[in-house]
Amino acid sequence: MDRIMSAKVFTTIVEHGSMAGAANVLDMSRSMVTRYLKEMEQWADARLLHRSTRRLSLTPTGEQVLAQCHQLLKIAEALERVGDGKLKEPQGLLRVSASQFLAEEVLAKLSHRFIQRYPKISLDIHVSNQAANLVEERLDLAIRISNNLEPNLIARSLGQCHSTLCATPQYLAQAGKLETLDDLTHHNCLAYSYFGNSLWQFHHQGEPKMVPISGSFSANESNVLRRATLNHSGISMLPRHCVAKLIQQGQLVEVLAQYVCLPMGIHGVYRSREHMPPALRAFIDFLVTEFKAIDL
Repeated sequence: MDRIMSAKVFTTIVEHGSMAGAANVLDMSRSMVTRYLKEMEQWADARLLHRSTRRLSLTPTGEQVLAQCHQLLKIAEALERVGDGKLKEPQGLLRVSASQFLAEEVLAKLSHRFIQRYPKISLDIHVSNQAANLVEERLDLAIRISNNLEPNLIARSLGQCHSTLCATPQYLAQAGKLETLDDLTHHNCLAYSYFGNSLWQFHHQGEPKMVPISGSFSANESNVLRRATLNHSGISMLPRHCVAKLIQQGQLVEVLAQYVCLPMGIHGVYRSREHMPPALRAFIDFLVTEFKAIDL
């Protein structure tokens, strides 16, 4: 059997904590994963993992072999690039998870330009407003909008998403006074439920400001909140990118513009910094550049 693949299977088992997890990531059967692990143990002439019904753990020899496998895979990756001194052209299928807002407003528009640049790469966009499990859903990348990523995630910052408070002229005409943040407590505020619907955060003259809000409607998707806002239901905090034209056209009105909504970080979350496929690296680098040029 291929010892390079045996090393890759072994490191993947350790990284994901199970034989089944490795099988999913590598798209191979559980029995094949077991065969590669057995090959690795025969090569090392030692048991590499303690196995129990609940978890796997490295033996002392396994810890040494894991470090050597990482070195071996780095060498193998470098050898693939030798050729004529140029990197291989990135290729393959990338499975990417993103919210509906990002998928529709950003990725759908950028994908054509990216694929023109890298014609051997295909993109498969999975729309979800929930935090994706990369291993279980066999995803290469999840694009998350959050200021509170879990500390164990491997992520790269792509940019920021800026929001605007807005409502329709019809709602504002009948809803009453709106001059300060405190006035929001007397309005119907349409909240994005994924971020929590009880507190909105702002900056004003260099100082952080927070205001408790309440309302009769919330949703976990920006486009749903935008539609509810256009139906005169209340005030919402929406991504600037998806309401700018509506504000220019007069369908929505920006309110309390002197208070700057706290921007949210946009992050590309992936499985491992080690042995990142060239296609994934190319896509993340592309997104970093493109997000700088987009007024989000």
